[in-house]
Amino acid sequence: MDYDLVIIGAGWAGFNAAIRAKKLGLKVALIEKDQMGGTCLNHGCIPTKTLLQSAKIYTLTKKSKIFGIETSEPKANFNEIQIRKNKIIQQLQKGMASMLGGIDFLHQEARILSSNTLEVNRGRINTKFILIATGSKPGELKDLKFDGKKVISSDEILNLKEIPNSLLIIGGGVVGCEFASLFSALGSQVSMVELMPQLLPGIDKETAKKIEVIFKKKGIKAETNKDAKALDFNNYDLVLLCVGRIPQTESLELDKLGIKLEKNRIVVDEYLRTNIPDIYAAGDCASKIMLAHFAAYQGSIAAENIADPLHPKKINGSNIPNCIFTDPEIGNVGMGEEDANNKGIDIKINKFYFLSSGMAHILDETEGFIKIISDKKTSEILGASVIGPRATELIGILTVAIQSHLKACEIQGTILAHPTLSEGITSALKENYGI
Repeated sequence: MDYDLVIIGAGWAGFNAAIRAKKLGLKVALIEKDQMGGTCLNHGCIPTKTLLQSAKIYTLTKKSKIFGIETSEPKANFNEIQIRKNKIIQQLQKGMASMLGGIDFLHQEARILSSNTLEVNRGRINTKFILIATGSKPGELKDLKFDGKKVISSDEILNLKEIPNSLLIIGGGVVGCEFASLFSALGSQVSMVELMPQLLPGIDKETAKKIEVIFKKKGIKAETNKDAKALDFNNYDLVLLCVGRIPQTESLELDKLGIKLEKNRIVVDEYLRTNIPDIYAAGDCASKIMLAHFAAYQGSIAAENIADPLHPKKINGSNIPNCIFTDPEIGNVGMGEEDANNKGIDIKINKFYFLSSGMAHILDETEGFIKIISDKKTSEILGASVIGPRATELIGILTVAIQSHLKACEIQGTILAHPTLSEGITSALKENYGI
């Protein structure tokens, strides 16, 4: 069988590349040895956020009396929570499969023989181009490995049969903080350790400090500047090791093909091309930024560049929103306060506290703030960080503002509906809120 493009991996990068390539008139084959949807649908975004929504409902039900609703003592049925999660995954998998009309989907394992030839279970495939989109997997530590019983990965914790009484989380990044929020809400005694000076390394320090304070109020014991080696694991029912993810490329034996790698990550140029002609790579296996929406974007750009190699598009990784579904939620995008200061940019910081929001009081979620960074000289918005109710939605507005190079004064005069959480953005940009 001959193709214009063969894609290895049906995660967000590979799937979106296949859809885009088909629309551009290419004959496409999509190969996946595991499950449709990759990490995001099966082990990441969708299942974790489904579980977090159940935890949110449980939390709201327990405090329903605040809203004038009286209920009997609520109980978290973890088995039913897991059943709902699995149903949603299956529904979305079916939806993705239905979109593959005109694309050959091969549920097999592939091996690349050359830049234009692959081997699968049923024989060899010839193609003009190959796109590698094999994603990533949970990383381990040199002296601490997953055993599937006591020390488990973020994949394995999604399939627990019961809520642990005590949970130790090693790693205070996005994954660790989301699971801390989830299992604390469901009743676990949660402890966290992070080797770096703050939770959520790399995000706005003020925002990170705020989530630490909120976690403490919720009974989550979070320690920074702490090495897990000093802990006795016997004090915990379960240990979740989540210290980052690593590119999933080993099984492809790419080094034998001469494809350049850096710590298992495929090295690509700004057009997503590898050092081997006609072979591209996109998503977690080739990017330092491991986010599903960025992988989807890369997949589409790779497909366009393969369809029209004479007019390639460059990847733009400068304005990617990062969303953290803790309670409260966190969203950040663009340049942070520390980054701006390090670059010597004279900035203005505008802030709005949700304690002043009518809608936040209606929701009984007044913790947090909206923080907007702009260039003092030009007034252009450079970055933003939000911690509070619906932060993962609110950050979308500020992403558009940064992408469009809007100035603070241009948003300031926009009339947003009242009472809403989004009006906090325009409130933040009023002169009396800026410093």
